[in-house]
Amino acid sequence: MVIGLTGGIGSGKSTILKCFKSYGIPVYIADDEAKALMNRSKVIKRKLIHLFGEKAYENNALNRPYLSSKIFSDKTLLAKMNAIVHPKVASHFKRWLTKQDAAYVIKEVAIIFENNLQNQYDYIITVVADEDLRIQRVMKRDNVSKEKVKSIINNQWSDADKVEQSDFVIVNNDLEDAKKQALKIHNTLLKKLKH
Repeated sequence: MVIGLTGGIGSGKSTILKCFKSYGIPVYIADDEAKALMNRSKVIKRKLIHLFGEKAYENNALNRPYLSSKIFSDKTLLAKMNAIVHPKVASHFKRWLTKQDAAYVIKEVAIIFENNLQNQYDYIITVVADEDLRIQRVMKRDNVSKEKVKSIINNQWSDADKVEQSDFVIVNNDLEDAKKQALKIHNTLLKKLKH
């Protein structure tokens, strides 16, 4: 089974993934793999330079601040970049999946619903947290302003919309409580596999 895990910025997806890893569940983080492929793949590199110009890479490494500034306010450019990167990530995931032998795997994708990818998963877990807490987490983690975090949150689907389409929801305001919720979902998924 492939389980999708999603949630808005600062919801604490990484923390929840650690819980599932501790149960021996293989975890695939799509964003991390996308970044790695953007640095590794000559095909992607060539296409991104064609799309964004020479500044897309600095010292042979992806110039993330430059790309972020370009795509943040330009949905068309973002869509073009995703069209280059996402198919490569998808085929990388398929290869990774063939090497796994656990009861199920988790693929963490920030924008499952936004990209209409929900049909690719057997079940979807959405991680949510209070907005103030999310803002604090991201400000601390990324050293950015409250306004910057709020604009990112406003650009993403609302938690309510994600929750409506999810099979499971983890409320990650309190770590110990979130861990209990993750374990309960893990046990439920194992039961579903037996039936």
